[in-house]
Amino acid sequence: MTDTSTKQLPHLVFGGELTDLENNEFKDLSKVDIVGIFPNYASAVAAWRAKSQQTVDNAMMRYFVVHLHRLLDPETGEVKGN
Repeated sequence: MTDTSTKQLPHLVFGGELTDLENNEFKDLSKVDIVGIFPNYASAVAAWRAKSQQTVDNAMMRYFVVHLHRLLDPETGEVKGN
């Protein structure tokens, strides 16, 4: 059963190998790992932590959490800035 009493705040978790440690530029965009979209920050962080832990031996691998809900217009549901 879905809990409808809590507002959905979607978050994206993704990552991959970076070109260097100073920039967030991926070595190969075709190999970026899309972990998934999660309904809240807590579940996104849990997924981020798990993926980060799996790649701890590769210093060039980085995973990120994107607050998708901050990119959406709450009135229209459309992407902000369009």
